[in-house]
Amino acid sequence: MLLFLSQEPEARPGLPPGAAAAGLGPAPGMSVCGEAVGAGSLPSELVVHIFSFLAGPDRLRASAACSHWRECLFYPALWPRLRLSLRVSPAERPRLEFLMRKCGWFVRELRVQFAADNYPSGGGGGGGGGAAVAAVASEGAAAASDGEAPPLCPRWLDLLRTYLELVLCVLSSVRNNRNLQKLSLFGDISILQQHGSISNTYLGKVDPDGKKIKQIQQLFEEILGNSRQLKWLSCGFMLQIVTPTSLSSLSNPIANTMEHLSLLDNHIPGNTTLITAVELERFVNLRSLALDFCDFTAEMARVLTDSNHVPLHRLSLLVHSVSIMHKSLDSMPEDENWKALTRNSTNLRVYIMAFDVKSDDMLRILKPSIPLERIHFDSYITCVSGAVVDLISRQYDKFLTHFILMNDVIDMSGFPDLSDNRNEDPLVLLAWRCTRLSLLAVHGYTVWAHNLIAIARLRGSDLKVLEVTEESIDFDQGELADQDVDPVHNLIEQVSLGLGRPWHAVMDIELLSVFTEPTCHFYREMQSFSEGI
Repeated sequence: MLLFLSQEPEARPGLPPGAAAAGLGPAPGMSVCGEAVGAGSLPSELVVHIFSFLAGPDRLRASAACSHWRECLFYPALWPRLRLSLRVSPAERPRLEFLMRKCGWFVRELRVQFAADNYPSGGGGGGGGGAAVAAVASEGAAAASDGEAPPLCPRWLDLLRTYLELVLCVLSSVRNNRNLQKLSLFGDISILQQHGSISNTYLGKVDPDGKKIKQIQQLFEEILGNSRQLKWLSCGFMLQIVTPTSLSSLSNPIANTMEHLSLLDNHIPGNTTLITAVELERFVNLRSLALDFCDFTAEMARVLTDSNHVPLHRLSLLVHSVSIMHKSLDSMPEDENWKALTRNSTNLRVYIMAFDVKSDDMLRILKPSIPLERIHFDSYITCVSGAVVDLISRQYDKFLTHFILMNDVIDMSGFPDLSDNRNEDPLVLLAWRCTRLSLLAVHGYTVWAHNLIAIARLRGSDLKVLEVTEESIDFDQGELADQDVDPVHNLIEQVSLGLGRPWHAVMDIELLSVFTEPTCHFYREMQSFSEGI
């Protein structure tokens, strides 16, 4: 393997300038200062310097040169950040244990995503998640009403068991890491959990006495208690890792300097919350926050407006039908609270994701003074009404940049039409009013071809992303009756002209990650949204 340095190698004593670069010098097998010449003779500092120019995979290949280079591979300066995407599979464990044993004690930024990429039938959704999971959730609800837990197939139980073991491996390796500055954990295995299907009954089958869950929670609290430099803490959809007492493990100096806090977990039972307004008072330096909407109360909004707190820049809120069902919306911030918060935090921007939330609830939630920049609807039972879309376009025309509308329906023969009984299509009005709109994605709702052309012309090249699935697009009878014009070709041509770039409808919905992995998409976008301060 050839390695290239950015500087010309220094000439050896006794050789003319440039001789080292030209390859002039002692022949192979000769020694310099009594040491053999070769890769193994390079000082560790120089090997580490060479590795610093290489990407992670290239470092691993280069470390195969000799045992000396392998020893230099895991020098702390080379691995300040570790980002892992783990399949929930037993095959991952040996590799994970090796990597965490080498890097866990010194890594400064650790991001781990646990992904069960092939959900087994009989207990989980397919790649698209929503419709299949909806069926499982419905079965689960029916079984729960009869006092029974819906059955999970054996492979689901194996996934849960493996998931717990991988989480233990990660947490135990960083428990004493005092250099940790960023910790981000995302558990995609909780796709069933989001719909209330994973209960203590299932966990009892893989962790009968609850020892592993308790150990995971204890390790997480140890990490927080031992941290000395933690600035970023993000935990999303991790099965029972965070408890209402977890944050109390953070010392006051660390809580006072924390800049980002994200706690998203719909498995918390009843009215329990992961953080209270009193606990939030310690986080005076918080610049970005992500919570379940039902946990973000009017009292929290008042805490964040206090003069002791730095202005909040990013607020991400997850609105979930399960949370609304178990918790009340009565404590949510009123418009006066949002006005006070935006006066104190003039650069505040809000990102909302709504999972299967009824339109009536959304009309209550969407207060006029929310500086809403992004909103993402994902549903499989309820549908967003045209009134909600119209309200968004009127209230947030100065802020809105991202609008995602996903409906994972099983029956694709009749998508809901937002323009029914309306003079103007709400999506067209959204494109007209929201002049900062840069991303629009739609699936599972009827989008008329002429309206799609209008949207492209209204926003033009400023609309950086326009993703509409082929099955969502419909044509007027007049367009279909015109034998001289191919309606599909005309649509593609007109939208492309309006946007000023080639455009095509999304042909394969499985390639659209916002649809196939809605929680993963939200968590990834939330991270980027929070980092973009």
